[in-house]
Amino acid sequence: MAPKITDFVEDAGAPGIIAGIGAVLLAPVLLPVVTGIGKPIAKSLIKGGIVAFEKSRGAFAELGETWEDIIAEARAELAESKETSAFEAAGTPGETTAE
Repeated sequence: MAPKITDFVEDAGAPGIIAGIGAVLLAPVLLPVVTGIGKPIAKSLIKGGIVAFEKSRGAFAELGETWEDIIAEARAELAESKETSAFEAAGTPGETTAE
């Protein structure tokens, strides 16, 4: 069964009805004030988000470059160790017996 307006009025009582009427009457006055305060706050939050995004983008780019440098250094060290061990293996004489 659908609720009726009379049920709502009976449940809300006099204080609820007075509060509802007050809200309807004050809404045209309060909404512009709230909007006037809310818009600058929203703009400042958006600006802060943009600044944070720009800084984080730069930090991530720097992190990526550092990571690539580390990988390049590790590969160079691996290549160097392979060359050194191949050189040592070729340069060391086998066991020779002295007669």
